[in-house]
Amino acid sequence: MTAIADSPTRTDTAAKTMAVLRIATGFVFLWAFFDKAFGLGYATKSANAWFGGGSPTKGFLSRVDVGPFESLFHDWAGAFWADLLFMAGLFGIGAAVVLGIGLRVAAISGTLMMLLMWAAEWPLAQMTSTGQPTMSTNPVVDYHIVYALALIAVAWTNAGDTWGLGRWWAGIPQVRDNTWLR
Repeated sequence: MTAIADSPTRTDTAAKTMAVLRIATGFVFLWAFFDKAFGLGYATKSANAWFGGGSPTKGFLSRVDVGPFESLFHDWAGAFWADLLFMAGLFGIGAAVVLGIGLRVAAISGTLMMLLMWAAEWPLAQMTSTGQPTMSTNPVVDYHIVYALALIAVAWTNAGDTWGLGRWWAGIPQVRDNTWLR
């Protein structure tokens, strides 16, 4: 065989690249879940762990000091329903994306979560409500938008079919009959 015949095709390389993006993006969500749930000491100290009685939304949302939704996010901070939805979202999105199943649902819900977090940080503002600089480095495209785009890309390209359970998932009768579950 020639070297050309032995080299991977662009399609194989693209599929593997998207699989790596899928797994890495899913891991971002899963890591956030486990850190907040168990207080691994990165973003969440053990004393603030969700499973230890802490609130995964209170710290972040109560410190929102910018944007038109500031008071709304303060109202949500520490609410049982907000904590439950946030943690279920982190785990569900992370698990689905790592496994390569339900990528369309994960992309929609993950994009919604990222847009809400983008709105909480409101990178459009240069100053906080107290007059301090926001330190925003880009007023439109920050990491929340990049994560949302990554979720959309892996769902759009069926990235769960490579190194994931996407093909098996797609063969389940309910998923086959309702492609939005793919």
